Amino acid sequence: MNKKKWIKFFFRRRGLVILTLLVQIALIFFLLAGAGKYLNYSYTVLNILSIIVCVHVLNRHEKAGYKLTWIFIILLFPFFGGIMYILFYSWSNPKALCKALDRNIQDSREAFKMSGNRLMELIAIYPEFITHAQYLQDYAGFPVYANTRQVFLDSGEAFHKKVLEELEKARHYIFLEFFILKEGYMLNSIIEILERKADEGLDVRIMYDDLGCFFTLPPDFHQRLTQKGIKVFVFNPFRPIVTSLQNNRDHRKIISIDGRVAFTGGLNLADEYINIVERFGHWKDSAIMIEGDGAWSLTLIFLQMWNLSNSEKDDYQSMYPWKDIAIEHASRGVAEGTESWGFVQPYADSPVGEENVGEHVYIQIINQAKKYIYINTPYLIVDDNILSALTLAAKSGVDVRIITPHRWDKRIVAITSRSYYRRLIKAGVKVYEYTSGFNHGKSFVSDDKIATVGTTNLDFRSLYLHFECGVLIYASETIAAIKEDFLKMLPVSQEVTLKQCANNAFQRIIPDILRIFAPLM
Repeated sequence: MNKKKWIKFFFRRRGLVILTLLVQIALIFFLLAGAGKYLNYSYTVLNILSIIVCVHVLNRHEKAGYKLTWIFIILLFPFFGGIMYILFYSWSNPKALCKALDRNIQDSREAFKMSGNRLMELIAIYPEFITHAQYLQDYAGFPVYANTRQVFLDSGEAFHKKVLEELEKARHYIFLEFFILKEGYMLNSIIEILERKADEGLDVRIMYDDLGCFFTLPPDFHQRLTQKGIKVFVFNPFRPIVTSLQNNRDHRKIISIDGRVAFTGGLNLADEYINIVERFGHWKDSAIMIEGDGAWSLTLIFLQMWNLSNSEKDDYQSMYPWKDIAIEHASRGVAEGTESWGFVQPYADSPVGEENVGEHVYIQIINQAKKYIYINTPYLIVDDNILSALTLAAKSGVDVRIITPHRWDKRIVAITSRSYYRRLIKAGVKVYEYTSGFNHGKSFVSDDKIATVGTTNLDFRSLYLHFECGVLIYASETIAAIKEDFLKMLPVSQEVTLKQCANNAFQRIIPDILRIFAPLM
């Protein structure tokens, strides 16, 4: 796309959206400033309003971090803090989204069980996993699966190669769900196969987040794919309205091929993820491929979201890959390299409900660790629940290590993340920064027994605002591969010391101030 087309593109949509948002913000401040003409009345009314809003915020069912942030804003700006909160939330209407998604979840509940119930089989062999498995299956609705081959992919290059191989094998359908799609070699190589498969008559679908792709896709991308026979769903179109609903983004990364093979992890479809284009140095990421029963679960997680786009629901029975033949895999048994068979439990998280599934998966791993917990995360902005769990584990003798990036994509987020280092390091947590570039992986591994790879960062946005997913892996050789990948990163990472976190007043005060606004980042 040449420069002239980019200019036209910007002003056709992106420029209009940005301009409209700026006009709304300016109008709000203008109206508030105009209230100064009636200072005595407006001051009293707005202060009473702010008090009412504070009471409302304190009684909302949400994380304490959000409550404290909004109350601080209202105290800092008592004249218009309350009305800003009202304007921000009053234009949000997640009820319709909640209702539609809940209906899709209920409609697909039984489909998750088509491969049978493996919960009792898992806990009979590994009783220590009962709390993890029961929570995800009985409460969150994501069953345990056996007969599932796992392949840990420790880089974007390995992920890309494997995806291309598996896409060529597709016979019935291909589903893709991503936060970011960006034109370039990686995306185009995948689209070329999808177009060919659609031409062969396969059901090919792509779902992407509108805000995530706001600056990365051309305006006719949707139409181009549709003309090639690919079905497209743009999730939560970004509209020029100041509203909290715009925070709820689809951050999931899922590829499902015939319901037999599925991928998830930290990788989006853009060239920096495979290090063709350099951003922030070497891009370190990871993903997991699952083949067998467990892949069906990620397929259904995709369809739950996809069916928000239309009133005609999919026939899950017709899509089930083993509806005519029984799957023939060994429940256990180790393959070579980074591949193994075993029990897995794919899961998803949604901001429109009250259950923070991703957070609870992480907390259970932390709380039940006996020897070690190794964590990869690009961001480290967490609430007191996770912070307390990590520090308690370290104080109890567990080897807790976290690798974050040394070269960051968001400077303010980096400074805020480092504000958490002091408390963690004081408790005995070892914090490292990956010096070769940007660490974008999202993985937990503990005690050589349990691990998870997925899309959920250790920050407020991923844990509480975004749609996320992951795969929990039990007692598998894949866990050793995830652990080994972490240990290989340590020599190219530098350990952060307490002195580096609090060398002077500036290093202490600025991060602490930014931390107040962490839930809004």
